[in-house]
Amino acid sequence: MDELLLRELTPAVIGVLVHRGVDFATAEDAVQEALIEATRTWPDRPPVDPKGWLVAVAWRKFLDMYRSEMARRDREQRVEIEPPPGETETADDTLHLFLLCAHPSLTPTSAVALTLRAIGGLTTKQIASAYLVPEATMAQRISRAKKTVSGVRFEESGDLATVRRVLYLVFNEGYTGDVDLAAEAIRLTRQLADMSDEEETAGLLALMLLHHARRSARTREDGSLVPLAEQDRSRWDTSLIAEGVEILQAALARDRLGEFQAQAAIAALHADAVRVEETDWVQIVGWYDELLRLTGSPVVALNRAVAVGEADGPVAGLAALTAVDPGLPRYSAATAHLHEKAGDLEDAARMYTEAARSAPNLAERHHLVKQAARVSQLLQG
Repeated sequence: MDELLLRELTPAVIGVLVHRGVDFATAEDAVQEALIEATRTWPDRPPVDPKGWLVAVAWRKFLDMYRSEMARRDREQRVEIEPPPGETETADDTLHLFLLCAHPSLTPTSAVALTLRAIGGLTTKQIASAYLVPEATMAQRISRAKKTVSGVRFEESGDLATVRRVLYLVFNEGYTGDVDLAAEAIRLTRQLADMSDEEETAGLLALMLLHHARRSARTREDGSLVPLAEQDRSRWDTSLIAEGVEILQAALARDRLGEFQAQAAIAALHADAVRVEETDWVQIVGWYDELLRLTGSPVVALNRAVAVGEADGPVAGLAALTAVDPGLPRYSAATAHLHEKAGDLEDAARMYTEAARSAPNLAERHHLVKQAARVSQLLQG
């Protein structure tokens, strides 16, 4: 029983049913029923045409559900005669599903959950485990999302920029529970890149690959964070880096710069440095300038100030910070780092402590507490 094959075929089969006039929520339910049937019969009688088999069974499941719901009489004429079998545009179907799952009427959380369920092929239990919530809670969330988009026509779907945002949210969830969401996001982004031929989608894929290449070096055995400057670069995945750089270069060559391409360019410069001392901070500041121009994001301005501190010295970095909102997450951590580089250990220790209090997660809090303790010891010694 090839579970990977089933997962890969799922969005295409859902797309076929949607093209035949089935609303999204019903199509998803019918395909899930077909997948259950496949797990029972395929080990003994594997089909010659797996996709065709799933389409036929899912269509029959839909007809069964349709006929049991007499309240939907207005759709009877549409299903009296089964549409003839034939080749379908798999990529086109899946792209439609991407767009539908990222519809602007959904909240980001619901869009992510629906994408993982309908396109990623993950079970509700797996998604719930990844988000550390009860399965019943996730089932309700997915059900509400399906109802929200069930009456949406493809012409009303979200655009590719929204799809990319959803996939980036999935990627940033990383690894929790029994599902590797970072790997799943990369798999889905590869699909989208193959279908859409958009340089920004390629930029997103390159960004994911470059970040994912450093994954094994990001944490110690005890789960504590390892800052980029302290990571063992021999543990970085050079094959992922090479692939990410190649994809990025092809995207940049099309001369239609977007924010994901700019972020990937920054990640590529970090990946290119064999030692932290060889990091080309001047180029990184230049890319942050481009990214700030594209987004106007205060978070980008914060990261740019840190890069300026590395390229032109901590005094210049602290000057750049004066234009940044002090209420931003990680502002205190960035300020502490620059004060330490400037030799102002007292302010650095104070700011590290303040940053630890507002850290967004436990691992980061532990790291900042250790930084505060380390700098305090330097003061005393």
